[in-house]
Amino acid sequence: MNEVNELHELFQNYPRLSPCADDIRKVHDALIESYTRGGTLLVCGNGGSAADADHIVGELMKGFMKKRPVDKNVHDEFSSLDPEVSDYLGKNLQQPLPAISLGSQPALQTAFANDVAPDLSFAQSVLGYGREGDVFLGISTSGNSRNVYYAACTAKSRGLTVVGLTGEDGGRLKDICDIIIQVPATSTPVVQEFHLPVYHALCAAVEAHFFDV
Repeated sequence: MNEVNELHELFQNYPRLSPCADDIRKVHDALIESYTRGGTLLVCGNGGSAADADHIVGELMKGFMKKRPVDKNVHDEFSSLDPEVSDYLGKNLQQPLPAISLGSQPALQTAFANDVAPDLSFAQSVLGYGREGDVFLGISTSGNSRNVYYAACTAKSRGLTVVGLTGEDGGRLKDICDIIIQVPATSTPVVQEFHLPVYHALCAAVEAHFFDV
């Protein structure tokens, strides 16, 4: 089977990631399957990994490397509106690949942390948003972030595909994940430097699958 172009380029540009190749391909396939069935990606992390979660959502919810014009049926749904508004929406809105960064809702996160349990804020969001067939992505350089681990456990119980993106040890997270990408580094900044090209390639490859424009 031919390698997906975006993943082929990833392994060419970052040969140190070759030990992760099979798991990266599995994550790609899991996302394709979920989105084909109308699923959503739920993603979370702390600190720099929270920023990575937001970054991933930004690449998936709008055009990244491809144009994503809305389908004709979506365009037609705007026809009942003011003609000027209808045309503006139809020309500029883009088809999303649904994704939610769980750390980007500070009111919910801080309220739950203050009122109940700080390390269960992500898990509470998974309980509210997660549906069977969705994908959960937990990002943790150590693999031992408790709030990410508890969210992964909640996702597992809800029938989501649980994916981890960690450093080479995998930590506690590797024991609950269906698929885990353990990049070959232990230093936090180096791990994060590897995480970026991995998720960029995955976002580009999944986008290319659905929007070949």
